[in-house]
Amino acid sequence: MQEQQRLSFRDAMAHLSAAVNIVTTDGEAGCCGITATAVCSVTDTPPSVMVCINANSAMNPVFQGNGRLCINVLNHEQELMARHFAGMTGMAMEERFALSCWSRGPLGQPQLKGSLASLEGEISQVQTIGTHLVYLVEIKDITLNQEGHGLIYFKRRFHPVMMEMEVVV
Repeated sequence: MQEQQRLSFRDAMAHLSAAVNIVTTDGEAGCCGITATAVCSVTDTPPSVMVCINANSAMNPVFQGNGRLCINVLNHEQELMARHFAGMTGMAMEERFALSCWSRGPLGQPQLKGSLASLEGEISQVQTIGTHLVYLVEIKDITLNQEGHGLIYFKRRFHPVMMEMEVVV
């Protein structure tokens, strides 16, 4: 029964549309990034976000060692980057960051050019809940892009989310 409940839960969560993000970090512990949909705002005072990453991910020591990260909210044209950072294309981590689409934010974290938003912050807490680590991140710098449409993950596939265009008469 427990395995069936776990599978049913995973299927139910596949019906929950979620924004697609690439969470990056760079510092003394190294440079890495991961595609994540388990990202959620917590509060605006102080600006804080929650990021959940599988506890088995080899990137957890890097995120924790650096103590900082950047949440890059992807636009509808960045699905290939999402696939790279989800490990779906076989591209090595070094190759991903060698692409010309990266810049550095004020905290030195990798920001993806053209993303809808980049939120740089400091990890204030890490808690283990079941199979995942939950990072509480206090946001220190925000870069917004007014151009572009959204990218979501729904029913185990990427989908663009297009804004309606205003019709001027």
